[in-house]
Amino acid sequence: MYQEIDLNKIDIHAEPPVEEPARQYYFMARCKEWVKDFEQKNGRLPSFCVTTFGCQMNARDSEKLRGILKEIGYVEEAEDKADFVIYNTCTVRENANTRVYGRLGQLKPLKKKNPHMMIGLCGCMMQEPEVVEKLKKSYRFVDIIFGTHNIYKFAELVATRLESERMVIDIWKNTDKIVENLPNQRKYSFKSGINIMFGCNNFCSYCIVPYVRGRERSRDPQAIIQEIRRLVADGVSEVMLLGQNVNSYGKTLNTPMTFAKLLREIEKIDGLLRIRFMTSHPKDLSDELIEVMGNSQKICKHLHLPVQSGSTDILAKMNRRYTKEQYLELVEKLRKAVPDISLTTDIIVGFPGETEADFEETLDVVRKVRYDSAFTFIYSKRTGTPAAVMENQVSEEVIKNRFDRLLREVQTIAAEACAVHEGTVQEVLVEDICSHDPKMVTGRLGNNLLVHFYGGQELIGQYVEVKLTECRGFYYIGEMAGKAS
Repeated sequence: MYQEIDLNKIDIHAEPPVEEPARQYYFMARCKEWVKDFEQKNGRLPSFCVTTFGCQMNARDSEKLRGILKEIGYVEEAEDKADFVIYNTCTVRENANTRVYGRLGQLKPLKKKNPHMMIGLCGCMMQEPEVVEKLKKSYRFVDIIFGTHNIYKFAELVATRLESERMVIDIWKNTDKIVENLPNQRKYSFKSGINIMFGCNNFCSYCIVPYVRGRERSRDPQAIIQEIRRLVADGVSEVMLLGQNVNSYGKTLNTPMTFAKLLREIEKIDGLLRIRFMTSHPKDLSDELIEVMGNSQKICKHLHLPVQSGSTDILAKMNRRYTKEQYLELVEKLRKAVPDISLTTDIIVGFPGETEADFEETLDVVRKVRYDSAFTFIYSKRTGTPAAVMENQVSEEVIKNRFDRLLREVQTIAAEACAVHEGTVQEVLVEDICSHDPKMVTGRLGNNLLVHFYGGQELIGQYVEVKLTECRGFYYIGEMAGKAS
């Protein structure tokens, strides 16, 4: 928790404070009283389950929801047993919306059986007015609906619902507000995501994110640094700096500051061993940032640099604002500054107007860059974006053929690119018990590759030296060689 505030000392009968975050702690105290009453009547604490759909920004937001609920007194439970189920939604693709509606249908009978149950919906999907109207009309059993801009108000919204017993809807179209110092519950004790900015100004023609996340706004650098220092004091050794486009960090600050400069300041923090960041937009990847990455002892040698297409014509239609040649030039600069850097990317197949020649340009980029891995996507219309109404939509048959060819190329090259480390000893941060074999643990190299090796629970959160004995495409099998120095 960021502020050691005793909720029991807050006067919940007084008027709520106007200033944040004091206002939210006041409503946490009000909710805590409700939890005490619930426990007396039912002989147990109320339970919750937060389910996250979508990106790492959403995952970070869900940690805040968990932190607030635990501070109030709720305990975590499986979804089918929880008294309060929250879906933190994604809306990048329309089938993500369909998935949420389906899950809501499954919750309805559970709510009928549990008189205490509440259902909350938040995240990007809630920023669409037609979604909210559909929920109001066809999903009246939902209790709380809020979006991406006011997640910090969660305690206040819960208090309003508990005291009014009516559906609470609070959607903001946009905001310039950033509220710090609220509780959060990290998934890992030894690593954490850090929001350094919110929103997006890029308006890629296929993407709904700027419309639901709002315009860019950067956090104050000192607030970011103070948060990381607190996390390091609490056992965190690796941070992931998060933003829709971290390369444009600082442009909205009263005193502008580049992302490269922020990285230099973060690197000075004692006890912090690894720095990661995502996502990077190629159009804003500066020479200054490349230089910082090349000289850094803490920035991980991995960069996720979405190309989306190898065709300059398609990139223009996507409104990406770089050419194929400019992207390849960036890659050349990166390889020169950081010779052993691991590059990963996103690629969309079948964007409107994509010809066979355009697709061959994409394959050419894949062959020249030789990505360690690539997230490949079939283009799907996203209502509300310019691309959805473009002419020359590509047929499903053609898209599937191209997608399969791209996937084969990516997998073949990635297996070769990753295999260069076979036989070497590398430092690994152990993250969890291996999901495929409980006698093994799973860790991550600095270049973001996964490695599985025999070891126990006591290694989780530790840095160990591992010999990479066998490359299996996107991951390694290894043998522990000793503790890292």
